[in-house]
Amino acid sequence: MDRKPMFQRKTSISYKTEEKTVLRGYNVTEFAEAGYTFIDALFVLFQGRIPAENERKILDYEVAVFMEHSMSPSAVSAIGVMNGHPMLPPAVAAAVSTFGGAHGPGAAHGYMIKKYLDRAFDENKTVEEVARACVDEYMDAGLAVMGMGQPQHIEGDPRAHPLHLKHEELGVTGVYRKFQTALEERFHARRKEEGKGYVGVNVVGAGNTILCDIGFAPYAAWTIGSVSRGWSCACHALHQLKKARAWSASRNEPMVQMLDLSMIKYIGPEDREAPPLSERQEYAKKQLESGEYKRWVL
Repeated sequence: MDRKPMFQRKTSISYKTEEKTVLRGYNVTEFAEAGYTFIDALFVLFQGRIPAENERKILDYEVAVFMEHSMSPSAVSAIGVMNGHPMLPPAVAAAVSTFGGAHGPGAAHGYMIKKYLDRAFDENKTVEEVARACVDEYMDAGLAVMGMGQPQHIEGDPRAHPLHLKHEELGVTGVYRKFQTALEERFHARRKEEGKGYVGVNVVGAGNTILCDIGFAPYAAWTIGSVSRGWSCACHALHQLKKARAWSASRNEPMVQMLDLSMIKYIGPEDREAPPLSERQEYAKKQLESGEYKRWVL
């Protein structure tokens, strides 16, 4: 039988036959049999190359440091979804979906730096000059400087400084690390000038800088962080399924649980009766004119 596809999808990532699966030209079974690891495969997947030993070590370190962060939006989401006892994938998907502009904003940090590094090239400025401009422009506009500050570690993210040290130790620093260093210096100086307290670099500012320096594009770096945390969130979800009560709302538990009704402090309108439908128009008009509804509009 002559079988011809109606259309062909071009890809430079992988292909497979009945005999093998090939990733960027490497037979994945032979690749693993040769002793290459998951970390090596990540490089091949996103960059099409086998990493040097120091690159492999720094990515291995970064993934391990980032994987677990206890109660964070991603873990809480995994636990919350698993409260309803669905299959595991929805809980993991919910957890990974929390990675955005506030939680694990790897892409936002990477593209912020890339934008200003492009300016350095276009405007013939130094890395230090555009890093200073980045901080000043963001802070003048009242915007958060990506990579700085962590809600739970207000005295400084304990993962960040070791990442910076490992970045230097393994000799993989590049223009992103240079920019990040200048950014942090200007950020701290600017806050001191304004009489504000110390805010340290977070794991994204340190870890994402590493990923970009070893060749991962910002979105790829963001993905690596999301998938790394996904393993942890899967474990949190399984723990909820196997070790905790469904709903996490039982009043028989010695501690208040996630969905216990005592967790709710209602601050909305006081209890009121719905008016008869015959009075709807007049009632609705009075509510609109009073403007009280504006307090509750989202």
